Amino acid sequence: MSGQRILGIDPGLRVTGFGVIEQHGSQLVYVASGCIKSNDKQSLPERIATLFAGISEVIATYRPDQAAVEKVFVNVNPQSTLLLGQARGAAISALVHGGLPVAEYTALQVKQAVVGHGKAAKEQVQHMVVRLLSLAGAPAADAADALACAIAHAHGGQGLGALATAGYRVRGGRLIG
Repeated sequence: MSGQRILGIDPGLRVTGFGVIEQHGSQLVYVASGCIKSNDKQSLPERIATLFAGISEVIATYRPDQAAVEKVFVNVNPQSTLLLGQARGAAISALVHGGLPVAEYTALQVKQAVVGHGKAAKEQVQHMVVRLLSLAGAPAADAADALACAIAHAHGGQGLGALATAGYRVRGGRLIG
């Protein structure tokens, strides 16, 4: 019996993490994870092409049914935010080109779903990913974030309980009704 296969993506221009899990009812099973890296010496279009090709290869290899992508946060540095947005756009384009429905989650939603609270540290997220997927060791940070995004999607974005911000939108770290 096969379950839903979910591809999680943690977009980045330098390193994009990916994680593939399978969901069988409430059980989550690790399939694969890793990082797609672009070369700093490449032009921006070449780096975006590398990202697109890498995600397309992951889709062809693991044949996910759905995808989940972490939403971009606004960085202190506007240039970094723009570059991250372009990497995210390339990732979403590759997913859509691969025929996948794409769900998007904020870092707060991912942390809430995986750890139980939105202010969790990266190490707590990594620890819970290892625990929830019964992994022998911790994956690379970007791959762990991508797996966390896939786990959040598997939990319907609701996490281990009801999402604390259900019925609310989050803007700038503040709840708005």
